Amino acid sequence: MKTLVAIITTVLVTSASFAEPPATTSAPSPPQATWLQWRGPTRDGMIRDDGWPKALQGDALTLVWRVELGDGYSSPIVDSNRVFTFETRGRSQEVVRALDRTTGKQLWTATWGAGMNVPFFAASNGSWVRSTPACDGKSLYVGGMRDLLVCLDTTAGKEKWQVDFLKRYGTPLPSFGLVSSPLVVEDGLYIQAGGSFVKLDKKSGETLWRTLEDGGGMYGGAFSSPMLGILCQRPQVVVQTRTLLAGVEPKTGQVLWKQAVEAFRGMNILNPTVFGDSVFTSSYGGGTILLGLDRQEEAFSIRTVWKTRSEGYMSTPVVIDGKAYLYRRDRSFSCVDMASGRELWVTQEKFGQYWSLVSNGTLILALDQKGELLLIRASPEKFDLLDRRRVSTAQTWAHLVVCGEEIFVREQRAIAAYRWREVTSKSGQ
Repeated sequence: MKTLVAIITTVLVTSASFAEPPATTSAPSPPQATWLQWRGPTRDGMIRDDGWPKALQGDALTLVWRVELGDGYSSPIVDSNRVFTFETRGRSQEVVRALDRTTGKQLWTATWGAGMNVPFFAASNGSWVRSTPACDGKSLYVGGMRDLLVCLDTTAGKEKWQVDFLKRYGTPLPSFGLVSSPLVVEDGLYIQAGGSFVKLDKKSGETLWRTLEDGGGMYGGAFSSPMLGILCQRPQVVVQTRTLLAGVEPKTGQVLWKQAVEAFRGMNILNPTVFGDSVFTSSYGGGTILLGLDRQEEAFSIRTVWKTRSEGYMSTPVVIDGKAYLYRRDRSFSCVDMASGRELWVTQEKFGQYWSLVSNGTLILALDQKGELLLIRASPEKFDLLDRRRVSTAQTWAHLVVCGEEIFVREQRAIAAYRWREVTSKSGQ
């Protein structure tokens, strides 16, 4: 059995979906690229693909199919032949759909009763599902708004188990619903729910440990999602609550370290970004910060490497060659040097309220909340916009999904599949 270090290293560095095919006299088609969790194969918006085109206009991006859905912020999940979506239908139901990846044809649906209203200052953007499911190939793990986690069989949509965190832990309904997206590693599932951070047995839903309890309620429903990391040679799950950053031991739930993070009304929304032995985050009202960790035997200490007044707010950056490409609260895009915290450039143009970012290490695809897709060359010298194209007249809050030659865009009430480069015989598609 792999050690936890090896597992985390594998998750962080590579993905079986993008492995090189074995050398043969007649090379087989590479495996179909997949997107099985929040922010992609390695959960950081980065994918291994050197073949991205340099344009989006005309035949470089063609619509393959589009399917109408209910409202939702949840990002699609894509396996080798299916696309899974999650939606709110009429405020009274939550619906999971499995669609054929090639045609968009519906294969099955799963539904449960649900519904809630978010606070007045967020209601203008809808009381819809927010958490993005996770898939391990056989099961789909879906977080419903009313602090509910449902495990479904991917083949037919049959429910395997369900956890109602309100009943299990006696916590109140979080004001914004369940937002955190689950992380699945081996037999464990990690999620911020029930006014806490928990690890469940993915086969049964049984609680394996629970930590960082804050009582739930207005400041209990976390916006961020857990990330795997190795800090100071110690494997851990890095988690950001409404008030703090923490590193948690995966097997036991022991909190290895924690640090308060300033934010207006607990608006700690970004996923923490592990960079060497440091953690990067940025919050509404709290600025941007890089925390450095040191370790003496089993004791961790924390120091502020740098802090700036720039606010990232909702969009987690991609980090390329020591530079964080960060979408800011003021709706500009920036490049931050991770070593010093210095902003190398900031765009003069203002965009929508939110960007989701995917990068292959050279280029960046950004999906704007206003329905525009932008293709950007990652450069510390300047904002190098290669192309842009409107892909939706509706809002596009859900995270962009890129799988090889396919792009999946979740609109507010639909999902659209695009092919964004010429099909070749080598692709096997």
